[in-house]
Amino acid sequence: MQLEQLTQEELKEKGRLMGLLEGEWDLIVQQLGRIPNFTELSVFSALWSEHCAYKHSIAWLKTLPKQGERVLAAAGEENAGLLNIGNGYAVCFKIESHNHPSAIEPYQGAATGVGGIHRDIIAMGARPIAALNSLRFGNINSPRTRYLLRGVVRGIGDYGNSLGIPTVGGEIYFDSCYHDNPLVNAMSVGIVKIGKNVSSVACGPGNPVWLVGSATGRDGIHGASFASQDIHAESYKSLPAVQIGDPFAEKLLLEAIQEAIETGGIVAMQDLGAAGIACASAEMSARGNLGMDLWLDKVHLRQPNMLPFEILLSESQERMMLIISPQKVSELSAIFEKWDLAFVQIGVVTDNQKVRYYWKNELIGQIPAKALVVGGGAPVYTPPRKKPKYLHNIASYSISAIPEECNWTAITRFLLQHPNICSRRWVQEQYDSMVGTATVSANIPAAAAVVWVKNTNMALSLSVDCNSRYVWANPRKGCALAVAEAARNVACTGAKPIGVTNCLNFGNPTHPEVYWQFVEAVEGLKEACEKFELPVTGGNVSFYNQSQEKGPIFPTPTIGMVGLIEDFENEFVPLGFRDKGDKIYLLGQVVEDIASSVYLYAWHEVEYSPAPFLDLDAEKRLQQLLLDLAKEKILHSAIDVSEGGVLIAILESAMAGKKGAFLEAHNHPIRADAFWLGEAGGRVVISVAPDRASLLEQKAKSWNIEYTFLGTVTTQDTISIGNQHVITLAEAIALYDSALENYLKT
Repeated sequence: MQLEQLTQEELKEKGRLMGLLEGEWDLIVQQLGRIPNFTELSVFSALWSEHCAYKHSIAWLKTLPKQGERVLAAAGEENAGLLNIGNGYAVCFKIESHNHPSAIEPYQGAATGVGGIHRDIIAMGARPIAALNSLRFGNINSPRTRYLLRGVVRGIGDYGNSLGIPTVGGEIYFDSCYHDNPLVNAMSVGIVKIGKNVSSVACGPGNPVWLVGSATGRDGIHGASFASQDIHAESYKSLPAVQIGDPFAEKLLLEAIQEAIETGGIVAMQDLGAAGIACASAEMSARGNLGMDLWLDKVHLRQPNMLPFEILLSESQERMMLIISPQKVSELSAIFEKWDLAFVQIGVVTDNQKVRYYWKNELIGQIPAKALVVGGGAPVYTPPRKKPKYLHNIASYSISAIPEECNWTAITRFLLQHPNICSRRWVQEQYDSMVGTATVSANIPAAAAVVWVKNTNMALSLSVDCNSRYVWANPRKGCALAVAEAARNVACTGAKPIGVTNCLNFGNPTHPEVYWQFVEAVEGLKEACEKFELPVTGGNVSFYNQSQEKGPIFPTPTIGMVGLIEDFENEFVPLGFRDKGDKIYLLGQVVEDIASSVYLYAWHEVEYSPAPFLDLDAEKRLQQLLLDLAKEKILHSAIDVSEGGVLIAILESAMAGKKGAFLEAHNHPIRADAFWLGEAGGRVVISVAPDRASLLEQKAKSWNIEYTFLGTVTTQDTISIGNQHVITLAEAIALYDSALENYLKT
């Protein structure tokens, strides 16, 4: 049957199979004023998918703070956020998910996720200088988890290493809720000179539209629709929806684009990601209140006999859509030919506000551009929400029912080898963190990744954070804790937090309990960002992360944080202990809290407990104190307290600095396990020279931050608490560094 000769009922059924929801067929007919043909229906189904249209999330995303004194491109305006960092430079950054593809083909799913997020930065005219990632997998003892972990890590490493962009940081968590739905969130950070950045807003009717880069094939067709449905036993049959990456082609594209920008001939630029040409043309046109005529038979193909809808929706990688100045055609052609990149004019900008599709001079479809995009004609849903039943179990938690443990040696050995705490050395060694020669934290460990901005004395401090168990226990508070931890991480390095990107990973939004989690988490994100005066510059929402067998994942709103060290040479703070005799302090409130800690859920096997303590006002003051201490050169080391509590933070500083520590027995009127192993927010372990200790205490008092003297840095190969030996440094390093690799050997 010819696709363009389908009856109305057949078209409606095709639309349903492609992911259109109840009532969306009627909405399409209303917006077009007629029945769509198959090509048009295919475009609507892809661009109205959850992955592209954000139809269950946009109403809440609009409530997030977007403005700030540094903002040059706010959320939704361009391909990525853009912030002024001074000295004529801007930082461009964004985080996105590639979860569903990675669940069925981990290597290519992860690799193309990396390639896609870097192209968002390249499309802004920026050069990516750093990559980070946040990964979630199931039980580490599962063969499936080990298969997915190996594939994802290899995909990230192979693509990033080949592209020549350092992977500088990230996080990995393991929990059985991610067994069927691993999460692969990739973040890219780039630098651009202000004035050299490129917009994605179409302008200039008559300007030619070019396609530059790899040939178009059938890979990734309806990938956006695939990412907008639950994972199930038959999902492996969607393998053609997974794209195939070529990092060497992207390297050529990156360098060619950088050279082309210098000509002034690129009027606008958009990378081709989800829904390919269809999405890029619609978004560029809608942003400029213009239209495009596209000649699909001109697109360079790598497979024969591709149909128009396949060409429109292909998600083949390493492609860019450019609107160029007619006067620069010859100059730009020479550049792309030099870099051995295919380039061809596939259309022209128009002033009729429609995207029109032609095949061999025949008009085969036309759609108002704004009908397709977020904030335009795409539907918006705010379904019912309901508080999850499991929260009743959390409400019944009582710390008094938990036996207090004080066998520090046994607990320390256990925690150092726990998969959510142990070293990620096995992963990090597969990533090139030094390419580009700007990654400071590759040689000098810090609480966040630190990357030098070349030709300046500035550095960027970068972190991705989310403890999804906290969010599961209390979505609003847990998401605020994720923002607070990310800000605290960069502040520990001497950086001022300046902007946030986010990747919001949740289950099926049509399930009331999942949607309640999502809305609460967004409220927590908003509250924390407003408190810290941080603009949310964009990001990604990934719904449908659940399976028919396992149900939804933990709600996982991953936070990408960018901080700025304006005077790197004088203000950078590492995490390793430095000198014998240095005084170790805890900054932040001491509270009797072991809720949702690794100690509680892994050692005591308590599944249900609240999110840890949080005081956003105190968090903000702590960040300000850390910046004050860095500027005054008071700190020798700083590390935030997170998984494993104060004791693990001390051990991380000890292992990084190859120094031991003598710790005094705590004298607070709380349980010892809560003091050493609790994960309450708003706390940092620091070390200072003895002659600066009194100044530190004065500074802490001036910022109204509680401080506790913990002990002294030593040159001995041991960590001790009071008169109790805890562990030797050699044993700690051996356990910590080898644990993940040992899990993967079994």
